[in-house]
Amino acid sequence: MRRITRNAVLVLVAVVVLLLALGALPGLLKTGDPYRVTAVEVSPGDTSADPAAAINGSTLSERRFPYTTTALDEGRSDAYWKGYVGVKEAFTHSPFDEVSALKGRNASARTDEGVLVRYDNTLFDVSVGKE
Repeated sequence: MRRITRNAVLVLVAVVVLLLALGALPGLLKTGDPYRVTAVEVSPGDTSADPAAAINGSTLSERRFPYTTTALDEGRSDAYWKGYVGVKEAFTHSPFDEVSALKGRNASARTDEGVLVRYDNTLFDVSVGKE
């Protein structure tokens, strides 16, 4: 009975270690093209979206929207490497997730490539693009 218990515990530990590796490893991979969230200042008349429908950027959480909040503060976010086969996106938080979530908040704020965000009384077109 002890041998079976020991083997079961070893298999369970191996499965936990494998799942942890699958969760952490993709975030460390830097293959493929780098993408960044950019926040470009626009005037209300230069956009196809409704400026009144812009998302309030000061209410965005830095924990949920790290790429977007960095882009609003600095003009562009840190790089995100998508990878060659797209497996990384299934395991990590990506700028694509953030912009998609912002578009889902208010469909009227959508622009051709991104979404309108008002931050510090300035209107920004926030989008994801290759470096």
